[in-house]
Amino acid sequence: MSATSHTNTTLSQNLRPLGRIAGVLYLIIIVGGMYAGFVRPSLTTIGDPGATAAAITASEGFFRSAILADLAMVMADVAIGVAFYYLLKATHQGLALLSGLFRLAQATTLGLNLLMLFLVLQLLTGDVFAAAMGAESANAMAYLFLTAHGIGYNLALVFFAFSILIQGYLFIKSDLFPSWLGFLVIAASLTYFVYTLASFFLPTFDAYAGGFEMMLVAIALPVELIITIWLLVRGVKGPSVAVESTSTTYTEAISNA
Repeated sequence: MSATSHTNTTLSQNLRPLGRIAGVLYLIIIVGGMYAGFVRPSLTTIGDPGATAAAITASEGFFRSAILADLAMVMADVAIGVAFYYLLKATHQGLALLSGLFRLAQATTLGLNLLMLFLVLQLLTGDVFAAAMGAESANAMAYLFLTAHGIGYNLALVFFAFSILIQGYLFIKSDLFPSWLGFLVIAASLTYFVYTLASFFLPTFDAYAGGFEMMLVAIALPVELIITIWLLVRGVKGPSVAVESTSTTYTEAISNA
């Protein structure tokens, strides 16, 4: 009886540090994403490959630091996918696994997408390409890869939107999180869906890109900050399932006695 009770209590307590770890990982993702999201636009002159190439070449270390920030974000994304799977599998193991797989698909897409940025550096900082293609052609090709990276990033957000849509539903159903947090996550996922679908299918997206980005800043970013703060400060609640299981064990033990 006591051994079973101790096991259930331990399982309940072990979820709390896992929630804290998820909060730290979320913080890494937000900081890394915001830093990289600031650096690249600051070095990019829209519609001007030459000016963009000059800015990146002059601030190569700055550009490389953004790649490093992206890499840290991708690694944290993989880890947080595993963490949320363990936190939510008791609610619905199949959906928790599906959410984790979509998160892994996002991380894989982002990781492969970083190759575009390394190709940009190869074209702009390697003498071989400039000599073979000419500086103007190398700059244009680098700008093309930089643009392709932005498209790949939006593609990764589609997988992320599916992941957190399922995650939000599981938050609502789970005993570990407040229901309102799940509804906020679902709202964020819908925002990502609107943004990514518009970027792919709206011919005039570039004209309204600023408005769509402000939508992400106004809705999605605050939600992710709220989740991070909640996990770091409040953490997850002890699962009621474990408590109920312990109570049942005591009752059965008394009856059997």
